[in-house]
Amino acid sequence: MKIGIDIMGGDFAPDATVSGVCLAYDALPPAVTLVLIGDREQIVSLLTQHGFDPSRVEIVHAPDVIGMGEHPTKALTQKPNSSIATGFKLLKEAKLDAFASCGNTGAMLVGSMFTVKSIPGVIRPCITSVLPKESGGFGLILDVGSNADCKPDVLYQFGILGSLYAQYVYNISNPRVGLLNIGEESEKGNLVAQAAYALMKDSKDFYFIGNVEGRDIFDDKVDVIVCDGFTGNVVLKEAEAFYTIIKKRGIDDAYFNRFNYEIYGGTPILGINSNVIIGHGISSPLAIKNMLLLAHSVAEAKLPEKIKQAF
Repeated sequence: MKIGIDIMGGDFAPDATVSGVCLAYDALPPAVTLVLIGDREQIVSLLTQHGFDPSRVEIVHAPDVIGMGEHPTKALTQKPNSSIATGFKLLKEAKLDAFASCGNTGAMLVGSMFTVKSIPGVIRPCITSVLPKESGGFGLILDVGSNADCKPDVLYQFGILGSLYAQYVYNISNPRVGLLNIGEESEKGNLVAQAAYALMKDSKDFYFIGNVEGRDIFDDKVDVIVCDGFTGNVVLKEAEAFYTIIKKRGIDDAYFNRFNYEIYGGTPILGINSNVIIGHGISSPLAIKNMLLLAHSVAEAKLPEKIKQAF
């Protein structure tokens, strides 16, 4: 298996990404080859500084960088030799089994749609996030930002995508899927939520438990929470804010420590024809290590194939 990583992507690249590669190398199975995509000279120099033999990995020279603030479509077109564009080229040519980046999220989404493309039948690919449960387990929420506005049929498909991801990557048996709403009753919520509920209530594609409220997010009632990307992103950022506040107040709590984004590494883009993982822009070496471990888990689970079968 070959996993590619955009060495130039992220607020602290390339130092943090190279450090993360060094951490991930020994944690991954020997059969996995890491492919480092970026400026070769910088990569070799940083690996050497870490006492890491560059011959243990593959390096693909990509001298250009897509900045975090650049327009995704324009940047991919105007910078074909960027680390992100090069990664997608290798992925499309089946020279990689997975591609991971902490760089420009928009470019990663656009690159996915225009190179490896959506799985036939998937209306909108999406991204997800892990939600720690107080009991010790965890759940998933999707979408968390790539689709701010969603129609009912899109939300229905998120139920399928989230259920498959929870089952095959996180080994949650028969995941319970809930629709995030302002009340449990079927008639609650806006018109989109009401229509989505009507589609989901008799689903044979996933185990639908009905509407769930904000207070249910972190308990054992539900495994997969479905919502539009606008709402999901607000929930995600609020969870991150709680973690930051707790750390600032000097509180060390085993449960709230699990809100640390570094533990989870990133999210796959669900619904595309290959394995693409997006990491947080501020990713530390630990987060990058876990992003690469997630890329391995997603590729090993053959998640795109499972999604193709479902659709």
